[in-house]
Amino acid sequence: MRFVITVIIIGLTNLSFAQKTSSPNIIFILADDLGYGDLGCYGQQKIETPNIDAFAKSGVRFTQFYAGTTVCAPSRCSLMMGLHTGHTPIRGNQGTKPEGQFPMPANANTFVMELKKAGYTTAAFGKWGLGYITTTGDPAKKGFDQFYGYNCQTLAHNYFPDHLWNNHDRIDLSGNLKYDSVYSADLIHAAAIKFLEARHNHPFFLFLPYTLPHADVFVPHDSVYNYYVKKFNEPPVQVSTVKDEEKSHYDPYPHAAFAAMVGRLDRYVGEILQLLKQKGLEENTLVIFSSDNGPHREKGGDPAFFNSNGSLNGIKRDLYEGGIRVPFIVWQKGVTHPGTVNNTPVAMWDLFPTFLQLARVRQIENIDGISILPAIKGESQRQHEYFYWEFHEGGGKQAVRLSQWKGIKLKVSNVDGPIELYDLKTDPKEKNNIAAAHPDVVKKIESIMKTAHVPNKNWPLLPSESK
Repeated sequence: MRFVITVIIIGLTNLSFAQKTSSPNIIFILADDLGYGDLGCYGQQKIETPNIDAFAKSGVRFTQFYAGTTVCAPSRCSLMMGLHTGHTPIRGNQGTKPEGQFPMPANANTFVMELKKAGYTTAAFGKWGLGYITTTGDPAKKGFDQFYGYNCQTLAHNYFPDHLWNNHDRIDLSGNLKYDSVYSADLIHAAAIKFLEARHNHPFFLFLPYTLPHADVFVPHDSVYNYYVKKFNEPPVQVSTVKDEEKSHYDPYPHAAFAAMVGRLDRYVGEILQLLKQKGLEENTLVIFSSDNGPHREKGGDPAFFNSNGSLNGIKRDLYEGGIRVPFIVWQKGVTHPGTVNNTPVAMWDLFPTFLQLARVRQIENIDGISILPAIKGESQRQHEYFYWEFHEGGGKQAVRLSQWKGIKLKVSNVDGPIELYDLKTDPKEKNNIAAAHPDVVKKIESIMKTAHVPNKNWPLLPSESK
């Protein structure tokens, strides 16, 4: 099989688009459930990702970037609001009727809203999951001029849906439930390409929360899929009894399907970057690629087979490194240095102030993020005192990173439960719990867990909050 490797030269002085501002365009590509080890540039051996690998060689590849948390909605809320999950108004994946998830409240401020006030054109193509249309979490109320894709992350499990959303317009895809129908990820990508092809007289923020490679593991059976079927040479999973309209939830070769989903995402990235070059958007555009949380093990997902967590401990729904450490690659011509690897610990909530600094927008107080523009530019970076995460399933979980120390508490409903402690400097795979040897560090982490978590009536975590 041959992949076309896109020449990655990203940036933008776009006189043809009449953009005469010094504020850069920003493109943020967010994969869905892509693990730390799912890309070649992060050590993947079975899946080929030539475009993203070339992108990484052109810019900065971070090795210790953390998602907002370990599942979709709260991680994305952390991104949008610049807060860790002890402070976010959304802390779990809670569905609502008729569709969608628990919405961001009316007073929730997003960096997109700030960019829009500063004159940016804003658009998102992919999966939202932070509030149904007309609710307080409507994408249009959170700063986006245009949204196209899935409003509801539950419906996004199906890559052959009966509808998508274009702002408040329901795009009917009735009859699109068959095995050979149009693939929703392709529709979303086509809409993103159309946006980039349009004339822009102002700087833009383009958010691309693609649904790949989230479960259900299913992809069109094209040449890439067939390549991996042959490469892996595995017996098929029997789906002969599955109804035709339900085949979008199954694939006879799930390993090949997953690999082809990642390959398809890689192709999307290559096409975005190539179009930027063709349109002359090379001198003033910052491009970021990342993922919302660790790899999944759902409906065909097999992180063990692919080493999707990069041999780190844990996957999606864990607060061990494999559940929250994700790929993070940044490029901008004249800003980043080619071939740079940055080991600075940074997090999703740092992007809020970073984007505002890039856009020369006044910084917002009362957020948890620190601008990582210095790290992106290869300069000295101010460090966090600590990183904090919480997760509201399985009895509740909390985690803190304090310098090289990582503390994790499982089943926090047991207030007297133990805190596990790991030294990430010597034990990044979190194999050796050394809490007994460092009671002073455990005590500090326990104190942070108490103060970083601010109770929220909609998301009770501790037993005392459920009363």
